[in-house]
Amino acid sequence: MLQLLRANFERTMATVSAKVFEHHKKADGTYNVKICVQHKRLRKYLDTTHFVVRKQLTKDFKVKDPFIADKVEQQLRDYRKIISELDDRLDYFTAESLRDYLRDKDEDVDFIKFCDQHIERLKKEKRTGTANNHRKIRNSLVDYFNRSSVSIKEINSNMLMAYERYLRSERTMTRINQLGHEVTTKEKGLSDSGLHNQMRDLRTLFNAARDHYNNEDLGIYRIKHYPFKKYKVGSPPLTKKRNNTLEQVLTIRDCVTKPGSRAELAKELYMLSFYLCGINAVDLYQLTEREIRNGRVDYNRSKTEDKRKDNAFISIKIVDEAKPLLEKYLSQLSVRYSSSDCLNWALCKGMEQLRKLIGIPELTLYWARHTFANTARNDCRMSKDDVALALNHVDEGNRTTDIYIAKDWKIVDDVQRKVIAQLRKIEIKVMKKIQAQKNTDKFAA
Repeated sequence: MLQLLRANFERTMATVSAKVFEHHKKADGTYNVKICVQHKRLRKYLDTTHFVVRKQLTKDFKVKDPFIADKVEQQLRDYRKIISELDDRLDYFTAESLRDYLRDKDEDVDFIKFCDQHIERLKKEKRTGTANNHRKIRNSLVDYFNRSSVSIKEINSNMLMAYERYLRSERTMTRINQLGHEVTTKEKGLSDSGLHNQMRDLRTLFNAARDHYNNEDLGIYRIKHYPFKKYKVGSPPLTKKRNNTLEQVLTIRDCVTKPGSRAELAKELYMLSFYLCGINAVDLYQLTEREIRNGRVDYNRSKTEDKRKDNAFISIKIVDEAKPLLEKYLSQLSVRYSSSDCLNWALCKGMEQLRKLIGIPELTLYWARHTFANTARNDCRMSKDDVALALNHVDEGNRTTDIYIAKDWKIVDDVQRKVIAQLRKIEIKVMKKIQAQKNTDKFAA
């Protein structure tokens, strides 16, 4: 019985001690004094800031220099106190996690460093859209603080209020372009909607940092404050409608652009998105022949693929209008552009050219998606549920019902067919109007 108790004690007890290893001699003749953390019969080691030479050690490599020995002993006492305060929670630590806890407990969290690590994780998970949004926040904070290291403690409610004023003002930003060159631009202050998105994403990053560094089960709180309790992000403001009229869609489709230009890219991808129920640029970029089956595009929407049990799958019919465009760009966008970010940049520049060409002040690829949805609902009188299905959205209020109902892609086909029929109807009206004007002009002459 006594042996069993002793064995259990040895498995759960944790000890710390100073160690110097003869085989760890550095090129300059010094040895680093290490802290050995022993727990559950395993040992892990911590480096210290103390270095000694051979004459400061005994023959069995114990520290004999009184100054360094005292410093190390003080550190050991501090660690033993921390371990003692863990009480029963110590059982949940491994030797490795205990070492990390002792090492990092009082270390400040560099928020910019965390952002870099978090963004890299998102990229590995292929969540490029979220990674790009968070990179904007990271860069903006570096601009605001004018340094690339920011303590998590500096992200407080007072800072957030000052940061909001900064974001609303005109500011100069320097970034690296796709060619690796520095580009400095002047940016206007953010709108209400832009500010909300910025602060929402910053809150998301801050919450991710708390989840990473804090462990409620073990009572570990390296980030103790929460500035968003006082600073409220609030609900997103109502955004203005971002849809074109069908007459404008026809103007976009029929405008003459230089072959191979960014304006042509913007025009044709806008129309392809409109024909394919508002498909996004990143999904067009990733489309290959594997996703083309039986005259349909079968793909998972990148934006929500990792957030939904159905992996955001949708099947869209390839209508006649979309066929030549799809053939032109299928699997070619990923050859032409090294990443979806580069495609988005080219689209941004192309849309600028297109806006000037056709005289529409505001236009992005995303407007094709909004225009499709607006036409389906307001002009074709399709139900909101059917429009949501065609857009590959999830109805938050009907999640339970969705478990019982299989998706019927014929509904999506019906929405798509009616929207394109409406476009053709408007085209006929426009043609008749143009012909009538020609006849009037001819009669007048």
